[in-house]
Amino acid sequence: GSRKNCSNKNKLEAVMSSFYTRLLQFAQQFQKFYTRQFSPMMEQSGLTMCEIDVLLFLANNPPYDTARDITLLRGLSKSQVSQAVDDLVAEGLLLRTPDQKDRRVVHLSITASGAPLVQRCQAIQEQCSQRLLSGLTPEEQSQFRSLLNTVLNTSIL
Repeated sequence: GSRKNCSNKNKLEAVMSSFYTRLLQFAQQFQKFYTRQFSPMMEQSGLTMCEIDVLLFLANNPPYDTARDITLLRGLSKSQVSQAVDDLVAEGLLLRTPDQKDRRVVHLSITASGAPLVQRCQAIQEQCSQRLLSGLTPEEQSQFRSLLNTVLNTSIL
């Protein structure tokens, strides 16, 4: 009785351990793959991956438009975001606008000259997503996105 339960418990732990190892490994591999997809864009534009991340964050998350938002929600360091924003403003791709009510808050927006570049970056993001989900049927892709959204929205992290 209890010996069999212990054996099943050990098998379950081994499977879950393997699952977590594979999940972490996948996250690392996907990060490398994702960054590699932007290599030609980085070479053409002279932008760093961090600068591209900042532009994409702002484009993909319209209500969040401050350096603090990027730091908190994208997980980039304050110094990385600050440097990227300075460089993007200098390149004319980003605009800083002080908040009307609180001058300590500075809103960031993509300029008209930055928009085409951002659209190209979003197309690369979409290609990454399509490649990631290419082994699934359209219905499975929809289910996966839905389940992932549920997990991400209920996450305690």
